[in-house]
Amino acid sequence: FLEAFESLLRFAENRTSSLFETAYRPMAKEAAEPVKELFTDISLYILGAETTVESAVLRFFDSLFPLVYSRLINPGITDLSEDYTECLRLTRQDINPFGHYSKNMVTELSKSLWASRMLSQALSLGIEVINSTEHAALSKECSRALVKMQYCPHCQGLTLIRPCVGYCLNVMRGCLASVAELDAQWREFISTLEYLTNEMAASHELETALAGIWSSINEAILHAQLNGPQLSATVIPPVLGQLLQPQGANSRCSQVPAQSRFDAECAVVLLNVLFLPCREFISYMKRSRTFYASIAERLCDGDLVMRDSSTCWNGEDVV
Repeated sequence: FLEAFESLLRFAENRTSSLFETAYRPMAKEAAEPVKELFTDISLYILGAETTVESAVLRFFDSLFPLVYSRLINPGITDLSEDYTECLRLTRQDINPFGHYSKNMVTELSKSLWASRMLSQALSLGIEVINSTEHAALSKECSRALVKMQYCPHCQGLTLIRPCVGYCLNVMRGCLASVAELDAQWREFISTLEYLTNEMAASHELETALAGIWSSINEAILHAQLNGPQLSATVIPPVLGQLLQPQGANSRCSQVPAQSRFDAECAVVLLNVLFLPCREFISYMKRSRTFYASIAERLCDGDLVMRDSSTCWNGEDVV
């Protein structure tokens, strides 16, 4: 699941990087690091890190605004000092140069990535539960009951007699009572996995959100360019003072190539790589809903016990 998700994430990152390289070359080199940080933060969020999609997206736009302002809106700026850059970063939060596009991007990503984050954490939790119950500790009473069931007939020379089904079930249920208590929680866990998988697959929402990051960023940059004169008038006098005197504003819109059909098809293929194994896995897991409740039945099956009306051992005698 994580490998497939990372492939989808890398596709979205490459698509976003190509946006700057083809449409915004003056800032492409400097924008590479913020783009990388954005997708790293998204990946960490999926893995359960103490972060949010909102903080990752807004931090990206904080880093993007100084570049947009100095390379596109006021291309005459040549020296971007640390103080000036930080001033622009702080100003972004006040003047909202990217309009509603930054908030829309937060909303779309938060909704679609939440289920992926929860599924990743749920799978990790399931692994811990399975590992912790792989080797059940047997009490002294359980060990005595198992010996009595398996070997006491041998003392009477009855080496071929097997335990009766009911007797075996009583012994195994007693030995595995603590493990069987996981039944209700395990059933709920399987239902949660199924719900989260359906949430992720609904209407290709995850694919749409990730593959659309580049488009949201492009719309945000175009919005800032179109409002370049107003931004310059707002930023320079009241906020930045004499830190910089720009050499004119430029609000020309870059021509951005439309997303090709190949890109869309590639994203859908990656999505299928992600979701088809998930669906198959959940289908398999659904068959194990009763696993912890039916361990005794599974153990008292086959050659261990006598299932027909033949002679069997009931713990005290041959019946």
